[in-house]
Amino acid sequence: MKLTVYLSGEIHTDWRDDIARGVADAGLDVELTGPNTNHGASDDCGDQILGAEEKPFWKDHKAAKINALRTRKLIADADIVVVRFGDQYKQWNAAFDAGYAAALGKSLIVQHDPALTHPLKEVDAAAMAVCETPLQVVEILRYINRDS
Repeated sequence: MKLTVYLSGEIHTDWRDDIARGVADAGLDVELTGPNTNHGASDDCGDQILGAEEKPFWKDHKAAKINALRTRKLIADADIVVVRFGDQYKQWNAAFDAGYAAALGKSLIVQHDPALTHPLKEVDAAAMAVCETPLQVVEILRYINRDS
């Protein structure tokens, strides 16, 4: 069964690579998509494409809207959305992606450290599965792809 899986969330670790390796090693028929993970390019796309802004608000506003074009399309096309919350930064964008995916009726897998269980209880409640590691995400995808 071919699946398209959108990988949302923190961009400061290599969790996406771990999932990609696990999917490849398991021979799963899974296409992985995700946001632009180049932090600088993501932050600067509005200025680079549409022209520089004096105020940081407008720079961020333009970049957020351009990035949302990609995010909305890929989440809409996904069969499953995986949202990872790291422990270093507050990822408001990841929470927004989880809510957007839930509103679209997408199957949602959330991954985070157990220490974040309480602050993410509403996000976890919308998920079909809550994991702690990328390997657990791969194992869920392997189970879904199982023939029998």
